[in-house]
Amino acid sequence: MAAAKNDFSKGSIIKNMISLAIPMTLAQLITLLYNIVDRVYIGRFGADASNALTGMGVCFPVISIIMAFANLVGMGGAPLFSIRRGEGRTDEAQKIMCTSFTLLLIFSAALTVAGFIAKGPVLRLLGASDATFPYADKYISAYLLGTIFVMISLGMNTFINAQGFGKIGMTTVVLGAGLNILLDPVFIFVLKLGVLGAAVATVISQAASAVWTFVFLTGRRTICRINISDMRLKSARVKSILTLGMAGFMMQVTNGSVQMVCNATLAKWGGDVYIGVMTIINSVREVLWLPILGLTNSAQPIIGFNYGAAQYGRVKTAIRFMTAVVVVFSCATWALVVLFPKIFLGIFTADPEILSVGVRCMHIYFFGFFLMALQASGQSVFTGLGKSKQAVFFSVLRKGIIVIPLTIILPYIFGVDGVFIAEPVSNLIGGGACFLTMYLTVYRKL
Repeated sequence: MAAAKNDFSKGSIIKNMISLAIPMTLAQLITLLYNIVDRVYIGRFGADASNALTGMGVCFPVISIIMAFANLVGMGGAPLFSIRRGEGRTDEAQKIMCTSFTLLLIFSAALTVAGFIAKGPVLRLLGASDATFPYADKYISAYLLGTIFVMISLGMNTFINAQGFGKIGMTTVVLGAGLNILLDPVFIFVLKLGVLGAAVATVISQAASAVWTFVFLTGRRTICRINISDMRLKSARVKSILTLGMAGFMMQVTNGSVQMVCNATLAKWGGDVYIGVMTIINSVREVLWLPILGLTNSAQPIIGFNYGAAQYGRVKTAIRFMTAVVVVFSCATWALVVLFPKIFLGIFTADPEILSVGVRCMHIYFFGFFLMALQASGQSVFTGLGKSKQAVFFSVLRKGIIVIPLTIILPYIFGVDGVFIAEPVSNLIGGGACFLTMYLTVYRKL
């Protein structure tokens, strides 16, 4: 009955997308609360709040790398899972999901060990100064202990959404975020643990999300279940998952790499104040990006299912609707940032120096924000249809090939502003190229 109800080849394609997009977007928004709430509290904790906030910012590239491995498996396995379901091959879809679970367990163990071995030199490389290193070290040490929970909750929740259980997927992150909001003030202020308390609260919350995800995917309500007999690794299946997942992985890795380069470059050209500004800008961007991410992620299982079922007209309808909505939304959010930058900055800090510098930096960084939405639309189509080569290429192009070199070079021309100029330039070139290629090679041929 659940399989029939969640048949994406039936009913209104737009209604199907909205029914998934709303809970998935809310889930993405709540997921952000893990880190956003931490930053808001820490930005107001004690006399050394600015250094504590900057120390947390130094850790973000490492956290991005951990999340990248979760995306490698989740965003690789889930589209294949949806395509196989569309083809009517439910047994193979279940084996893809179970294989993904095994891979997440293996990556979790490896990342935890590697993280503790390399954390000191890596934090210094990321721009941690003598003043901010102690805060960064405390936060990342606690966070690494919860790597397995991050991987399971983030990586396996994609399979809950891919089966059409958008509300259950949202519950996964509501549970964790709700705990995080409740525990943060207790650990940070009541127990006076500061940055360490923020990390401990996050780990406990992620553990709750991971347990919920596992219980649902082994229970009776799900269409496909995790079971030991299907968890054995087969090279062909593993290769298919990792090849397609490489797009999401490279996007996350290049995001982390960009943050590393930005922090190091800002430390050279601007100092801790500018690293703090970039920490806030990244937080604002993540919030504004969420509805776009929610819609594009919700489109992937629907696009993949209908593609597998040879319903190509429905695939084109999904692409049109997705693109129109993300472009309109990104233009509206761009206008808000231009008109009210101090409101966004003021959420995270009351430091007058950061507020003064941050307005100019936000105007530069968010210029042409809608072009980034075109990248998301094109990327989502490539991933949903299982076109791994195109998905990987455009993941690497914008961040790895364009942003990183520009972040290093432009400060020699524009000073510290060059770090922030690199983002809109990459959106123009990378976003435009990705969407145009998708339109010419996929949309027109469906």
